[in-house]
Amino acid sequence: MRTLSLLLISITFLLTTACSGGGEVNGHSFKGALRSVQRMKDRLPQQQRIPFELSFWAIRNTYINNSEFLDLVGGKNAEEIIASGKEVFLKRKAEGFSEYQQYANWDAMIKKYTDERREQTLKRKRDPRDNKDNSVIYKL
Repeated sequence: MRTLSLLLISITFLLTTACSGGGEVNGHSFKGALRSVQRMKDRLPQQQRIPFELSFWAIRNTYINNSEFLDLVGGKNAEEIIASGKEVFLKRKAEGFSEYQQYANWDAMIKKYTDERREQTLKRKRDPRDNKDNSVIYKL
């Protein structure tokens, strides 16, 4: 009886873990969508993080109404969000959205934001307390 209950608990745990939809945006609430997007972004390769982030926020800025926005992004994976973001970019650029007019195409916008992010990380100053003289390893 004891092994049966352990087996039942194990199977239940595996099913709930396997069916959680970890690679998709949670479209039930805006707060849940933000959490799932953050989790997805952390798991993406470095070269896809900026396009994913820009796509998500471009879609959000276009669809202000929460229910409309959640219907659009709910259940989508990272590649689908990026594809939707490209479509939104092209649509808003054709409509004359001023922020997008400075970019020739989607790739130019991604390159600009990637370069800005790289510059930010290069400009980050090290804490002077982190130099080699402040080691916690003592010579005995």
